[in-house]
Amino acid sequence: MSVPNAEEWAHQDDATLVARARTDPAAFGVLYERYVQKVYNYIYYRTGNHEDAEDLTARVFHRAMAHIKGYVERGVPFQAWLYRIAHNLVANWHRDRSRHKVIPLDEFVAARLRSEMPETSAELRDEIERLIQAVRALPEERQQLLILKFVDQLSNQEIGVIMNRSEGAIKSLYHRTLLALREQLGSMAEQTQAQAEKPRKGKRR
Repeated sequence: MSVPNAEEWAHQDDATLVARARTDPAAFGVLYERYVQKVYNYIYYRTGNHEDAEDLTARVFHRAMAHIKGYVERGVPFQAWLYRIAHNLVANWHRDRSRHKVIPLDEFVAARLRSEMPETSAELRDEIERLIQAVRALPEERQQLLILKFVDQLSNQEIGVIMNRSEGAIKSLYHRTLLALREQLGSMAEQTQAQAEKPRKGKRR
């Protein structure tokens, strides 16, 4: 059997690469390149720390490499398997540190504003900050859904496999999450408006 070159490996599907990776590290290397950034993004938005995210990402792939000979798909694609490993490592990371689980979206958004929208209005920045606060108020499960959907840009079906739920359940959770965000943002907007009106009332004599 001929050994594929790097370009040929890149066009192989995950199942083919996983089968070859059991005996050929080069095939696992392709899988690593295919998913390392997505796994890193997921972990970073769960930990809020670049160094820890890099360390945990490396652990995910070390663990995957160590156990790939025993991996059998059985309805859980390789990508979902990686995310489940990442989820377990992040859960242990939080337990060890007893930290509150938040998504550091502010750093992410700030970087985007600096690099892509240097002349962003103060009003838009305020709206983004309110969105960050609203997301942080969500339960962990809904934060995880938003990360997978908007940061890693996975489909509802892929998210369902990772979170061990049906595609329909993910759609339902997503809609409920959006409604909760909308309600939270509306409440925050009302509070902001009320605070803005207080000084005006105080000036009256």
